[in-house]
Amino acid sequence: MFLTESRQRAIAILVMSALILGGLFVYTFTALPSVINGDSYQAVFLTNDQVYFGKLVSTRGSYKLTDVYYLQSKQPVQAQGTEVGSEGDMALIKLGKELHGPEDWMLINREHVIFVEQLKSDSRVVQAIKKAKAGN
Repeated sequence: MFLTESRQRAIAILVMSALILGGLFVYTFTALPSVINGDSYQAVFLTNDQVYFGKLVSTRGSYKLTDVYYLQSKQPVQAQGTEVGSEGDMALIKLGKELHGPEDWMLINREHVIFVEQLKSDSRVVQAIKKAKAGN
């Protein structure tokens, strides 16, 4: 039995739709780009203006950050319009020391990640992490 032209178009549209949806699925649930080195540290910038440092791996629909650190101001929050001091006023905090006692990893929804930066081994943050680990 031969297909009419309209049925051929309908089948072609269905096949194209399936390919597009399959591609979106693969794109959404695949690993991080190969430029991300899971053995070194990354800075993860989130839509809520928070930045976390750690080792990033991809999971289904999210990113898992392990060995997590973040920066916290040593000074109380300043009044609006005043500058928050220099980098000497910042402390690198290890996740897990907070009052609620979280474990040292977090899942981050991909939709909340603005961008990821690979940190150099000689970056000040990585050096501070290494120094903190050597002290433990």
